[in-house]
This record gives sequence, structure tokens and C-alpha cells, in this order.
Amino acid sequence: MRKVSTLLLSVVTALMPLMAVAAAEYPDHPVKMLTMVNPGAQIDLLTRALADALKNDLGQPVLVSNLPGGSHGSVMATELSAAPKDGYTLGVSATAAFTYSPHFTSTRYTMDDFEFFTLLGLNQSGIICQPDRPWNTLKETFSWAKQQGKGLTYMFQGSDDRDAIKRIAAREGVQISLMPSTGGPSIISAVMGGHADLGHTGAIMFEYAASKKLKVLAATTPVRLSVLPEIPTLKEQGWDESVEMYTVLAAPKGLPETVRARLRKAVEKLAEDTTFRNFITEKLRMREVEFGALAATDYMTRASARYAREAGK
Repeated sequence: MRKVSTLLLSVVTALMPLMAVAAAEYPDHPVKMLTMVNPGAQIDLLTRALADALKNDLGQPVLVSNLPGGSHGSVMATELSAAPKDGYTLGVSATAAFTYSPHFTSTRYTMDDFEFFTLLGLNQSGIICQPDRPWNTLKETFSWAKQQGKGLTYMFQGSDDRDAIKRIAAREGVQISLMPSTGGPSIISAVMGGHADLGHTGAIMFEYAASKKLKVLAATTPVRLSVLPEIPTLKEQGWDESVEMYTVLAAPKGLPETVRARLRKAVEKLAEDTTFRNFITEKLRMREVEFGALAATDYMTRASARYAREAGK
């Protein structure tokens, strides 16, 4: 009997570290949050505000890691897809990294490799140029280029706005030279410095337009911009094009249910956090969206199916 008791004690002692790990509540150490742009860009500011909000709820530091590059964050999405499925690596990106890029570019992931906890905002976006250029709309820009027999240089953010401008340029019969970017600030610098004729960027453009340092030629969102309602959309200028720059909080698919439930609970609190929501709409000038996994998954599924159809054409 003494030998059996000694054996049981040895087994329990050996299992204690594993039992402690199993019993530890998520999260018990810092969480890493990847984002798709350089520091200072619109989505970076959103990510850092989100990290602060989640830190208060989760009780652990949420550390932002910037991984710019690829199509709408495909570099970051690739890293996120390969991360451990434990909830300690999350990602904030434009939704197109998951819904658009896998259909139009070569990626090592598909949308099915992720789960989505919430949309965060619709990043209002437009096409900009230097204020002294002789154009007030994108339609005038292409008409001028065609009359002058000149091409245009365009700095893009992702494959969807890149492909949209390619289709527009082809329809207008104007040569377009495409330049990749690492986010809004790099596009602002390139356009202001005369290195690109045109650029596509998010709400960061509003402050430059207000100070007359840049001119906005077109709203690329499906509806007009809330801050510059006088600027016509691409559709209003004659092209059946738009760019949906929603942002989303994602994780690798396959999280433990306890971790998934904890993160969803944190998102529910975000939806009620007026300070965080006001930061998105007032400071970042993004349009408000419905929070939660249900709305996010529904949008992502529909958008991916639409882009799959477009790619098939």
C-alpha cells in the first residue's frame, strides 16, 4: 500500500506543471498584435488604440508588431496564418488581405485559415494629387493625360485599388505606371514630393486636403466621403468601380474554445466602449460598422465570394 501511495504521489507531482498550465486562464502572458502598415499609418493608429483597449480588458500587455508589405497586408496575413493557434498572436488588417488577395495574387493562405472577431471600421479612401495640378476630378485627370499624350504614375495601397485604376486607365486609353507603397504616409510623401502623379490613401488625406497641401480627385468608397461630400465617387465619374477598405480583427483558425470565448467577450465590451468607438469615427474619420464575429464573418464570406467570381471572369 505504501508503494502504491508513493507511486501516486510521484505521478501527481510529475503532472502538477501540466495541470498548472491547463488551469492557467487565457491570457497569462503578453499578446502580440500584428498590423499591416508602418507606424503612423491609419490602420497602425487603429491597431494601437485597439491594443490599449484590449489590454485593459485582458489584463495583459498587447504588443503591436508592424509587418507592412504585400497586397493589403498579405505579408502580415501570411505571418498570422503560421502563428500558433493559442490566441497569443492576433492581427489587424484591411479585409482585402483575406477576401481579395488570395483570389488575385499568389498567397500561402486562404480566408479559411482565419477566424474573424469583428470588423473595426470602414477606412474612407480616395485618390489624391498635388494641389497645383490642373485637375479637380479623376475624370479630368485622365482627359488631360489623353489630350496631352502623357502617362500617369500611381502609388497604390493594395491589389484592389491597383487593379481598379488599371481597368480605368485601360478604358480611358491612358498609360499608367504603378508604384507599390508601405501605407498612407508613404503615399502622401510620394505625391507631395512629385514622385507620383496620383495616389490612393485612406482618411489620412483629410488633414492634408484641409490645409490645401493635397487635392482629392475621387472618393473610392461606394458612397461619398463624410468629410468631403463634394468629391464624387468613382461610380459617379463614370466607372463601375469602388474600393471597400474595411478593417478586421483576425486570428489563426483553430483556437481553443475557451480562448475564442474570452476574445469574443472582449469584443463585446469594445462595442460598448464609447471612447474607443469615438476614436475610430472622430479621430480616424472611419465610418462606423457593426461589431461582432457574426457580422464580420458574414461580410468576409460575401466579399470573398464576390471577388472569387470576379477572378473567374
